Amino acid sequence: MAGSEAAWQCARRGLDVELFEMRPVRSTPAHQTADFAELVCSNSLKSDSENTAPWLLKEEMRRAGSLLLEIARECAVPAGHALAVDRVTFASRVTEAIYRESRIRIRREEVTAVDESGVVTIIATGPLTSDALSSEIARLSGAKSEAGRAGAPAPRNSDSHCPHLYFYDSISPIVEADSIDMSRVYMAARYDKGSTDYINCPMTPEEYGLFYDALVAAQSVEERDWEKLNYFESCLPIEEIARRGRDTLRFGPMKPVGLIDPRTGRMPYAVVQLRQENLRADSYNLVGFQNHLKFGEQARVLRLIPGLENARFLRYGQIHRNTYINAPTLLQETLQMKTYPQVFFAGQICGVEGYVESIATGLLAGMHAAALVCGADIAPAPRASAFGSLTHYVTHADAKNFQPANITFDLLPPLAKKIRDRKERHRAQCELALKEFDAWMDRVGSVTVKA
Repeated sequence: MAGSEAAWQCARRGLDVELFEMRPVRSTPAHQTADFAELVCSNSLKSDSENTAPWLLKEEMRRAGSLLLEIARECAVPAGHALAVDRVTFASRVTEAIYRESRIRIRREEVTAVDESGVVTIIATGPLTSDALSSEIARLSGAKSEAGRAGAPAPRNSDSHCPHLYFYDSISPIVEADSIDMSRVYMAARYDKGSTDYINCPMTPEEYGLFYDALVAAQSVEERDWEKLNYFESCLPIEEIARRGRDTLRFGPMKPVGLIDPRTGRMPYAVVQLRQENLRADSYNLVGFQNHLKFGEQARVLRLIPGLENARFLRYGQIHRNTYINAPTLLQETLQMKTYPQVFFAGQICGVEGYVESIATGLLAGMHAAALVCGADIAPAPRASAFGSLTHYVTHADAKNFQPANITFDLLPPLAKKIRDRKERHRAQCELALKEFDAWMDRVGSVTVKA
């Protein structure tokens, strides 16, 4: 996703671009197609509610002319107050748009070497960087370990000379819509925010207890000898959440608060939510139900959910490794390497988490790369903006305990004047962010290669 956005941003500024994609010549454990911008986890691009942090980031992306955000809105499926997409249509349209751009030359081959002193290069290798390129990144970073070698990822809290970190991300199951027993579920959006687009599977205390006991007893995929499962906290497998306590699921992905059952007028004991997966509405994904269980165990346990007794699964939950660099030691706020300014990083590999964040860093890397080629000043996004706060975190976080970040208001600097009311404070932060972002775009957004 970041690479597609970066390539397009460079091309629209008059640069000739070579875009390398190793699929389908070589695939990954998580991808199923050869399309660009394939979504391998959720199909949600987060909240679209005004004056939320994800909304702010998307609004900045819109004002900066993000191709992928524009396509995402064209491929949107009903998801309450969130922006969710038909993942197949989205990836297909992104691929078509990239192929139509005459300045982008697409090369379907694996990159195994980077010329750090030659052509301007953006590395946006997504969640599953290949072994060869991972080793090349380690070389560029001056690594003293074999962190990039397959089977030997470095620990998250590695010392500062080791650029490779990693965490394990998860994929939620998808079920066929017509296999859901609609007589046992109801449609609702939490707190009635947005349209009632989510299928809600309510549970009684007895049903929850039966499900919980089966879940924690289910057999997980066997961990390989080299593998230390190092999950990202906001993407924990559901069985890992469950092991933290019997009621943890009821305060997490199965939280019933704000989901009154219209048939009873009461709030259920626990709820499983299903979100529309595509424009045809013939499949739904289980929200927050990523897991690391064997497929047979998933079918057995998930069919204990009311309404899913006869569910047909189009895809089971999975775990895959996400690789990212120790950006605070390696990158400038412009996403350039400190030691090799010709090399940029974008997407999850630079230390952001989430689709929107990945696209945003791809957009920034494309803008900055174009400025570098044009000989223009490369100005980081303003600190008060969502763009600037995200890159500030990535490049200034504690290197010894660095882990990926989503966009949140915690990343934005505090206001000069304290505002006690949270909604009013967030509104003021968004207003300031967009004001400074617009001024920055007026200065740097129109840089193009001169004919």
